[in-house]
Amino acid sequence: MDDSKSQSHGHIVMLPFMAHGHLIPFLALARRIRRQTPFAVTLAATPLNLWYLRSTMSPDDDDDDSGIRFHELPFRSSDHGLPPDTENTENLPLSQIGMLFRSSVSLATPVERLISDITAEEGRPPLCVISDVLFGWSVDIARRLGTKSITFTTGGAYGTLAYVSIWVHLPHRSTDTEEFSVPGFPERCRFHRSQLHRFIREVEPTDEWSKFFQVQIKLTLASDGWLCNSVEEIEPLGFDLSRKYLKLPIWAIGPLIPSHMLRKSSPISPNSRSKSLQKHTGKAFGVSPEKCLDFLSSHSPNSVLYISFGSQNTISPSQMMQLAIGLESSGKPFLWVIRPPLGFDTKGEFRPEWLPLGFEDRVTGSNQGLLVRNWAPQLDILSHGSTGAFLSHCGWNSIMESLSQGVPILGWSMAAEQAHNAKMMVEEMGVCIELACGVESRIEAEEVKRVIEMVMEEEGEGGEMRKRANAVMGQMREAVKEGSDDDKGSSLKALDDFVRTILGDSTNRTFSFL
Repeated sequence: MDDSKSQSHGHIVMLPFMAHGHLIPFLALARRIRRQTPFAVTLAATPLNLWYLRSTMSPDDDDDDSGIRFHELPFRSSDHGLPPDTENTENLPLSQIGMLFRSSVSLATPVERLISDITAEEGRPPLCVISDVLFGWSVDIARRLGTKSITFTTGGAYGTLAYVSIWVHLPHRSTDTEEFSVPGFPERCRFHRSQLHRFIREVEPTDEWSKFFQVQIKLTLASDGWLCNSVEEIEPLGFDLSRKYLKLPIWAIGPLIPSHMLRKSSPISPNSRSKSLQKHTGKAFGVSPEKCLDFLSSHSPNSVLYISFGSQNTISPSQMMQLAIGLESSGKPFLWVIRPPLGFDTKGEFRPEWLPLGFEDRVTGSNQGLLVRNWAPQLDILSHGSTGAFLSHCGWNSIMESLSQGVPILGWSMAAEQAHNAKMMVEEMGVCIELACGVESRIEAEEVKRVIEMVMEEEGEGGEMRKRANAVMGQMREAVKEGSDDDKGSSLKALDDFVRTILGDSTNRTFSFL
């Protein structure tokens, strides 16, 4: 290993889970640690996941990648009953995702070898191991090898706590009612069965899902502290409840999105920004970023509804049909990232029969809508002045991107903690209205039309949501403001405190190596 100057200050090992929605925030955190500290950073992942991470990196990007090392963890998917070259959740059917989760435990041995090698080479163990919330097995390895174990949740405080507590306690199994209390939450924050994915709603304590999640999450609860991709000021309840439940230090170090998107005004041109964002996501766009931006620029401010359900989700044929009818009848402009519905190959060719007869020709011809196959430059779209709301699956990365640009959300959660994120945004932040929950929800075109019209209105509830989203945007940008000790944003101060903790330093010195 090179970079002896960084080694002399210490080494941090990072272990992301095997999903694109986890890999990208881990890389962003590695970049921030490198910018704000003198530490060496090694990010360890399986071969194809490292390839994906490298594909997102650009020499033109203003987020520093220098000094981030990549270490390959050997993994052969066929050993775990998975299709060849399957190393993350991308394109994996739900029936096989459980296999991938369980297979991740096999990474323990090569991780232990990596930490031992670093210790032997540098004469001391790494300062800490930062691992995903689903990698509870890493806590014991870190302890045995003489280093600290830090959990990094790529989600928000409220949603992560709900997900963790529900998996640990399975409170819905103790009642026949639709609503139930969740340990760690006050009674006013009751949860509903409809907010649970089918797998956890129907879970048995002895099934394969429980065996993985309950074991790994309980192990994670024994770590030395948690890092959270959120902002203290936007989730006061979530952080308060999480600290009381976990009884561990929790550092809010978000939002972990490209730094130029958090500036009040960016000198980067739209074309160069689109190029850097394609690198940021590592995806090929369904249409050119320029076509998306041209469409947005043809509409008035805050008038366009952006629709995307994330990189791994789609909706049922009947839901897709009703959504399309409601969109067209609302008369509101929209940009829809669309892929084949459930039951079909989501990477396959899109069939016109899944939409109303003549739908795409009509909305394209009238300039009401633009349909983008598979992938679009999401941050470019959300940062455009014409984008007025985001119909989203409520994955935390998408939430951070949307709110960082002051764009309110229509929630249609799909899996994991997404329904809990939506609940928090509705009840605590006031920046979201839920349209549906899950792929089993029944929706009607009239309800789609009504909710879209309400959210897109300039006055009334839509206008108030937009004001609140803009206030959250200001808090997020303030949190990563650079400056002196007194002027520095809360997320940068939290990272300083995290560094002091892993160094065992009780002083108040800061660590800025920009």
